[in-house]
This record gives sequence, C-alpha cells and structure tokens, in this order.
Amino acid sequence: QVQLVESGGGLVQAGGSLRLSCAASGSIFSVNGMGWYRQAPGKQRELVATITTGGVTNYADFVKGRFTISRDNAKNTVYLQMSSLKPEDTAVYYCNAWLSVRGIKNYWGQGTQVTVSS
Repeated sequence: QVQLVESGGGLVQAGGSLRLSCAASGSIFSVNGMGWYRQAPGKQRELVATITTGGVTNYADFVKGRFTISRDNAKNTVYLQMSSLKPEDTAVYYCNAWLSVRGIKNYWGQGTQVTVSS
C-alpha cells in the first residue's frame, strides 16, 4: 500500500515550535516533489511549502522566516520545522508528494492537526 503518513502535530502555545514529519511508504519507485499544505476550518487548503528532490524550496509568504521545509531522500521523508507559531497557524496540515508508482501520481496524507493556543 502506497501512503503518506504524517506525524508531529499537536497543541502548542503561541511562539512555540513544532516539527512535522511525513514518510512515504509502499512500493514506490521514487519520490519526487514533496510539500506541506494546510486547511483551517472554513478556509480552502493552501500551500505552505514545497521542496524538490534537489532541495529547491518554495514557501508561502505567511510562513517565510518561521517555517523550514527539508527532506531526507534516503528515508523518503519530508519535514516541516515550525517556529514562532501563531494562533492563525492552527489548521490540519497535509503532506503532499509526487510518487513514481505506475507513472507519477500525486498523493495526500491523512493530515495532522496543529493547534496553536493564544
């Protein structure tokens, strides 16, 4: 079974930090671009950050300087280090990845809740 599994979500106070992880598993030939998205109640899902296989990153303006995306290609894992968290960062964070299985396909994780208290 090919899947993306997120971990690391939870409750944190404003100004705190949290580290999310997402590991791709299954019969995967290769993992290509990976990223993180989030969706708050009543809002559309939005891009947080992406990273290519070569390590080129892209961030949404609202997280620049606070979040860092990284990956470990050997472990097929992408990370999101979140610092200086704000209440508005509260959302379900979803891992996304392009995986080469039978052709390149896009996959989503189940999501992990991040709640930032004020």
